[in-house]
Amino acid sequence: MSKNILIIEDNDDIRENVVEILELAGFNVHQAPNGKNGVDLAIHHHPDLILCDIMMPELDGFGVLYMLNKNPETEHIPFIFLTARTERFDLRKGMEMGADDYLAKPFDDLELLNAIDIRLKKQMAQEKFYSKSLDRLHNLFSKNDGLSELKNIIQERRTKAFKKNQVIYYEGDKGNGLYLLLSGKVKCIKIAKDGRELMTGLYGRDEYLGINAMLLNEGHSDTATAMEDSILCMIPRELLEKLLNQFPDVAREFIKLLAQDIKEKEEHLLQMAYHSVRKKMAEAMVRLQVQHPETGQGFRISREDLAALTGMATEFVSRTLTDFKDEGLIGKKGSVITILKLEELAKMKN
Repeated sequence: MSKNILIIEDNDDIRENVVEILELAGFNVHQAPNGKNGVDLAIHHHPDLILCDIMMPELDGFGVLYMLNKNPETEHIPFIFLTARTERFDLRKGMEMGADDYLAKPFDDLELLNAIDIRLKKQMAQEKFYSKSLDRLHNLFSKNDGLSELKNIIQERRTKAFKKNQVIYYEGDKGNGLYLLLSGKVKCIKIAKDGRELMTGLYGRDEYLGINAMLLNEGHSDTATAMEDSILCMIPRELLEKLLNQFPDVAREFIKLLAQDIKEKEEHLLQMAYHSVRKKMAEAMVRLQVQHPETGQGFRISREDLAALTGMATEFVSRTLTDFKDEGLIGKKGSVITILKLEELAKMKN
């Protein structure tokens, strides 16, 4: 089946040239001369990929990406910016907003088709991985009709890829649903009055984000950010509420998850309040290793994130990591840490 491509470009010559190339390559093409029309076409046609200029009348490329990311029906669509070389300083902003790639003008036919082919293949690979990830849900719920219904709901949702350092939601944003982390790693943080970050949550594969906001029907109490390239699925509140009302057994499991989340936060606060620097660092190392169980693989984390996780100053983080390395407890190369003596770290006393 032919893929549908949407091109949003205000320059008639460029737009018509791209349309001709794509149609010769066998794609179905929709075209828009400005951002406003482009958003309307994307919502109406749900294309498989969008090519979008940055500088346009009515609504620029950043505005288009923002509008589409806010719509659950279009937020998953691969998005490639078309940009003049003089605009390349804006690309960081676009990539942080969630754009998948960019093409610098002028580009030739091969560059265009290669960029589209790569992005469509990555999208297919993500969907394949996503379907496999659903099979792991039995680790969270007992096998019953509620589980089957939950899996059906999730299968109907699209995944969304978040790049490293991209914000998933901000503190205060309305909790419109629940996020299931399919791959990658996400941190939740609060900003202290003095500007320091405090990490309130660290999430890995098959874990849920936003349970508190969803169940309490309140805004998120912290900001969630991808620590590495991650794939998430957002399950809307209205679908979850129907599921929880219809299947009490599933509701009980979500309450357990909420209780576990609260328990972990309480333990974390106690650790920061009463444990020594070495003990706090050791427990953080063990916690991170649990999320990366592959023997010898290690994990990547910055000094700043370790400081936010442990409630320590970065200079204490550096000093303690050096001590642990000198004692043979960990291996460290750049920001990659490998646990060498997990049991000793786990049993470390104040």
